[in-house]
Amino acid sequence: MPKYPVTCIIENLPSSVPFVGPEIQERQLGKPFVLRLGANENVFGPSPRAVSAMQETLSEIWMYGDSECHDIRRALASFHDVGFENVVVGEGIDALLGYTCRLFVEPGRKIVTSKGSYPTFNFHVSGNGGELHFVPMKAHHEDIDSVLAKSREVEATLTYFSNPNNPMGSWHNNEEVQKLIDGTPEGGLLVLDEAYIEFAPQNTAPGFDITNPKILRYRTFSKAYAMAGARIGYCIGEAGLIAEIEKVRNHFGVSRVSQAGALASLQDQQYLGQTVNKVEEGREKLGEIAGKYGFLALPSAANFVAIDCRRDENYAKSIVGALAQKAVFIRMPTVNPQSRFIRVSVGTEQDLEQFDIALGEVLAELG
Repeated sequence: MPKYPVTCIIENLPSSVPFVGPEIQERQLGKPFVLRLGANENVFGPSPRAVSAMQETLSEIWMYGDSECHDIRRALASFHDVGFENVVVGEGIDALLGYTCRLFVEPGRKIVTSKGSYPTFNFHVSGNGGELHFVPMKAHHEDIDSVLAKSREVEATLTYFSNPNNPMGSWHNNEEVQKLIDGTPEGGLLVLDEAYIEFAPQNTAPGFDITNPKILRYRTFSKAYAMAGARIGYCIGEAGLIAEIEKVRNHFGVSRVSQAGALASLQDQQYLGQTVNKVEEGREKLGEIAGKYGFLALPSAANFVAIDCRRDENYAKSIVGALAQKAVFIRMPTVNPQSRFIRVSVGTEQDLEQFDIALGEVLAELG
């Protein structure tokens, strides 16, 4: 086998990715999924104004997107009442996390995160040679006190925290999150992933303090705004921190079409509110379905619900696999004790009716 001149860090990484995409699974199964409820995509779709804006921009796709993402960046700054210099736009939160790790992670630097939380951040850390330190969740929530204690103990360069949390849907209120921000040790940086924040109660996110050099906050148009395929997200922080990200980000990474769609989406808050209401109704319906089969759905502040199957990881895995055979795509957490759960994204009323039927058939077959 040939020897490639990759770095020592890359050479020692496993050949794996955080998630196996649904299209890959469809090819493995030899058939398409009928229900796609595993990737936390927003099935209610983007604002019609966003669709129209993207369609109008398609004829300009021969041109690169604005390298500064000026219009959407300016609109985000106004929307959040921060400066233009406090916002950076990138190809979704995943790309922005990658840029952050490129800036701050190198061999010998210690990074703290919650065990079982969003794994793509860990993927970026490992790819840059960082040393991951995990803190267990507490009652299916990320444990602020333990996270802070571990960050101080190891003198963490980065501390990752998601609010609301993926994959459990749990969340902390703004006072608790502010405690996390204030407690982040000097010399360290808090990476606060707020991908699902639009679905959460109003008292979930503290206000922005763009003078604080210890925190970066990440948001996206993938979830509530239903533009996952457009790959556009943003980060808000102190101007100097944002300038550092600007040094390494892909300046032509966000297309003209994506920028136009995001701008139109942001300007249609009425449609966003309607979507959030539909997601709330869907979470309630998933709770009813879970209870019908003797399962327990956790309260959720996201567009998915974690359902406790009340047995073990093998049982949950059997449910996920059996549903896949019925062309129903869902996922599950991978770390105990959360691995006894399945995670189901909110779908339309018809989607959830079909999911209910398929789940009932699977449970009858499994016994």
